[in-house]
Amino acid sequence: MPDISLEPLTLPSDLDGWRAFADERPRELLDRVSALDARLTAETDLALRERLTLWNEADIALAEAAAPSHLLSESHPDAGVRDAAEKQAQAIDAVQSRRLLDRDLWSVFADADPAALEPDEQRFLEHVRRDFRRGGVDLPDADRERVRELTERDTELSLAFSRNIREGRREIRVPASALEGLPDDFLAEHPADAEGMVTLATEYTDLMPVREYARDRSVRLALVGAYNDLAWPDNEPVLAELLAVRAERASLLGYGDWADYETETRMIGSSAAVAAFLERVADAAAPAAAAEYERVLERLRRDDPDVEKVTIADFWYVLSTLKREEYDVDAQLVRSYFRFDRVLEGVLATTGRLLDVQYVPVDAPSWHGDVRTYDVVRANERLGRIHLDLHPRDGKYNHAACFGLAPGISGRTLPESVLLCNFSRGLLEHDEVVTFFHEFGHLVHDILGGHQKWVRWTGVATEWDFVEAPSQLLEEWAWDAEALAAFAHNDAGEAIPGDLVARMRTADAFGRGLEVTRQLGHATTSYRLHVERPTDLQPAVDAYYRAASPVAPLDGSHSYAGFGHLTGYGACYYTYQWSLVIARDLLSAFGDDLFDVETAARYRREILEPGGTRDAKELVQAFLGRESTFDAYRDWLAGA
Repeated sequence: MPDISLEPLTLPSDLDGWRAFADERPRELLDRVSALDARLTAETDLALRERLTLWNEADIALAEAAAPSHLLSESHPDAGVRDAAEKQAQAIDAVQSRRLLDRDLWSVFADADPAALEPDEQRFLEHVRRDFRRGGVDLPDADRERVRELTERDTELSLAFSRNIREGRREIRVPASALEGLPDDFLAEHPADAEGMVTLATEYTDLMPVREYARDRSVRLALVGAYNDLAWPDNEPVLAELLAVRAERASLLGYGDWADYETETRMIGSSAAVAAFLERVADAAAPAAAAEYERVLERLRRDDPDVEKVTIADFWYVLSTLKREEYDVDAQLVRSYFRFDRVLEGVLATTGRLLDVQYVPVDAPSWHGDVRTYDVVRANERLGRIHLDLHPRDGKYNHAACFGLAPGISGRTLPESVLLCNFSRGLLEHDEVVTFFHEFGHLVHDILGGHQKWVRWTGVATEWDFVEAPSQLLEEWAWDAEALAAFAHNDAGEAIPGDLVARMRTADAFGRGLEVTRQLGHATTSYRLHVERPTDLQPAVDAYYRAASPVAPLDGSHSYAGFGHLTGYGACYYTYQWSLVIARDLLSAFGDDLFDVETAARYRREILEPGGTRDAKELVQAFLGRESTFDAYRDWLAGA
């Protein structure tokens, strides 16, 4: 249970403090790991329970070093702090991999008898032993050394890949007259220069409105094209080497391919199961996608009769047009109800009501003036702290994600987590509101699940193909009329009409099949790059996307160079659809009332609060009272 006496992490208040926090603090924590490891190997008479406790202490130190390092490398405004944090993240990963190759440490656990342990301790021992085996501890010396080199090189390449994306911002210049269809507030924020030209950037605040509203197809093609070439050509050799490194490492460790290595610890279980799952989703989505594509192509040809295909630069624009014309859903009218400050208040109020928590604003130091900090409180007990860094800036992570800051340990440390997003300070698209709810789902999962004994299972530390289920479930509240009525107000103070929300929901079903095939393109690329390892990335990835979806990629684009999930998710982007299958099933338990108190309490108790202390399959069964099925997902695909 949460401890009211625990204090959050104290963050620096000046640049020198941040430099020390990014550099010296991780070094001190790594020294603690070394001391703990020395004790483990020296004190041979330690009981097994004591050995597990010491291993957990080292895990805690590693987590306390790693989480801020990854966060600051993606968010701190000072390039020197970002670089120091990135170097420490690399050092931490190297220590983690070297420990799992250490035969002296392995001998501490290899032959230990777990009979006297409690069930959670037995599970922990089982996972520790699995980690050592996956780390390569039992390989011959030469292979062990090669695995160490490959593991450290994976970290170097992954950090470089992410850095190139973060720093890969691009711009295009277009005539002001070419921005017909863009909202008035967007035009006001993008005045023409002396030559009558407007500069557009690949940041979401420009990209999302342009791809949805720009009537001039050449503008959409130019900006989406620039975005799809983010970090290219820099990331071309980085990704090629990363795929080779992972393939060699998997082979040395005895796995068929990198996907087999990654999926061993996930719900899906194997590389072959990923391929089968993607095929199942493709079959389920195909009928709706084919029918939707014909309607989208026909509407695009009304504007441009010579168009031969719908591209990814047309997708959102034509969907928005059809929803306005055929479903009476005007995206510009919809966005008038979603000014950022009100959306922020709404996300906090909605999740507070659902999860029985309050968010208390805190005046505390942070890495940037945009950061908003809140204590998460229930019944006057502080459960954790969240930090919201929600607007774009140079050098910052340029997508949307939840990052850990402090791992929660029962009776010892409060969980702290961070959202890094890139929202406008003005009006948001409804898609961005959905994204906000999605990422906030990770945030509250990390806080409510962040009160565990074993750090390896605290917060969102569940199987990686389950972790997206709570976040995708929370997206539903961004479509709920009752939830929206409380905060979706226009500048005149009028709440979004219930009939408009109903039309939005109806319209959302159109294009769902195509959107799933677009996601299948990402999942197929993620999987097949790691399994097939094509020598020429561009034509291979182009073929993956064309086979997955009738919506065509842009000719000659290099979207894989900016596909940030290829580092963290590796071969397993399938996770999003796998988790969505589970999320649609979890949603069925709420029936017609998303704020049902009993269901919400059971959801918190059975899904969020356990963190990773039980297998995800068991969490789902405990909440639903049965195993998860494909049925709710199939119905959702059909528009039900």
